[in-house]
Amino acid sequence: MYLSICFVFLTGAVLKIHSNISLENTVELELQLNTSARSPLNPRFLSVTIDASLASESKYISFLRSQKLITLTRGLSPAYLRFGGTKSDFLLFDPATNASVEENLYWSLPTKQGDIDNANLCADGRLSPFEQKKLRSQWPAMEQIILKEAFQEKYKNSTITKDTIDLLYRFANCSNMHLIFGLNALLRTADDQWNSSNARLLIDYCDSKKYNLSWELGNEPNSFKKKSGLYIDGSQLGKDFINLHNLLSKYSSYKNSGLFGPDIGQPKKHSQKMLRRFLEAGGKVINSATWHHYYVDGHTASKEDFLSPTILDTLASEIETVIKIVNEIVPGKSVWLGETSSAYGGGSLGLSNTYIDGFMWLDKLGMSAKLGIDVVMRQALFGAGSYNLVDSDFEPLPDYWLSLLFKKLVGSIVLNVSFKSSKDIGERKIRVYLHCTNINNPKYTVGDVTLFAINLYDHSQQIQLPSFLSKKSVDEYLLLPGGEGILSTTVLLNGEVLKMVDEKTLPVLHGRPLDPGSPLVLPSLSFGFYVVKNAEATACL
Repeated sequence: MYLSICFVFLTGAVLKIHSNISLENTVELELQLNTSARSPLNPRFLSVTIDASLASESKYISFLRSQKLITLTRGLSPAYLRFGGTKSDFLLFDPATNASVEENLYWSLPTKQGDIDNANLCADGRLSPFEQKKLRSQWPAMEQIILKEAFQEKYKNSTITKDTIDLLYRFANCSNMHLIFGLNALLRTADDQWNSSNARLLIDYCDSKKYNLSWELGNEPNSFKKKSGLYIDGSQLGKDFINLHNLLSKYSSYKNSGLFGPDIGQPKKHSQKMLRRFLEAGGKVINSATWHHYYVDGHTASKEDFLSPTILDTLASEIETVIKIVNEIVPGKSVWLGETSSAYGGGSLGLSNTYIDGFMWLDKLGMSAKLGIDVVMRQALFGAGSYNLVDSDFEPLPDYWLSLLFKKLVGSIVLNVSFKSSKDIGERKIRVYLHCTNINNPKYTVGDVTLFAINLYDHSQQIQLPSFLSKKSVDEYLLLPGGEGILSTTVLLNGEVLKMVDEKTLPVLHGRPLDPGSPLVLPSLSFGFYVVKNAEATACL
């Protein structure tokens, strides 16, 4: 729910978007700096996941020892790192099992809490070039096994060890992220209650190491029957969460830790019913209600789907449905997109790992923030499939750079941009969002605003700032695809290819200063960010 407050200095302010093809394509937008009735966005609004399938064989968790991957992940901090997904309900913790000689991690975390903050921790145990080469040579075969298992929806149990937990925590800790661990919800007692004995072993171990983390229980419970043959009612799942909450309350380390759920799939009729019953039974013990969203099926998605305003617009109604249910049953509880990307089923090769995916990703971030979603967790940071931010060679893909720019430029206060006239809404091929600029960015000051815009037209568009901002300086961050066009796996920032300096260093993201009063030009099928400096926006103060 939003309380619109138009500030006097912005009364009647208008953004005009001009096509350089025809004046008939001119669109007028009304720009208002509004405050909302809710708190600003969570500082970890843009967060990421590691799919639990990476632990199908414990040796592949060693990918998380990569210094390059840690550097890339730290660039997106602060954020949550969710370890979950379908495979989390098929993982069994065995504290007595050690990694094999082949899988030995050659390092261990310190046993004393005081040592965990030691700067040497993140420098030790790096993935050596030899180990990296060996794992990468074996990974394609493992990736096919993971994807086949997901496609056939026939999952096998896997064992995770103390080494797995240690590596996950080390990775999150060294990346300045807060780990959320998804526990297995398919372990049941004879009377169909959650069997917490295996979770207790895992929590015992984490407590012994004084690990600071949060928890989930189960992944997409609406599809348990399809994936495991086991049906769990929403009310029973709510009771299971109460069971977990009571278990955590017995540990000094976790009595106040975060608990999130139920991680239902998209809110179709069955999922809505499950969500309601879950919240009625156990909604009071969770910190945030979580659900999952994907636009399209990765196996059948087309290039046109990723550029369709109609498909992009479907997100809004689903967000409104979930928030309405949550507000009716547990008013004030925050709502998270606990797992989300463009295409489900591991993504769509050649689409979700290229520049074109950015249209869905950036619009999802803008729309989610505008409609009240508190955290958006991108599936996935790294792992099997084609929807990752970083590929198996530890090379950042276009959506990584888009995410990094969003983190650096977009602040937690959501402002409002609306079409001046209903006739201008059209096909919604121009999509614009406005925030206060990130106050932690040393280049900018409080009161600056960041506009980010998407052009789905096949011709350029121009945005002319209103007259009262015409003398203000603007920094442009225009993201365009590399030489392969919108299906490129490389991206240009203001004409320069984005790439890491070295495995420990990210590039400096330079904006291009625009002359005061000059238009903001969006080429065909592109997106970018514009920071209006010294805007002195009252809502941002």
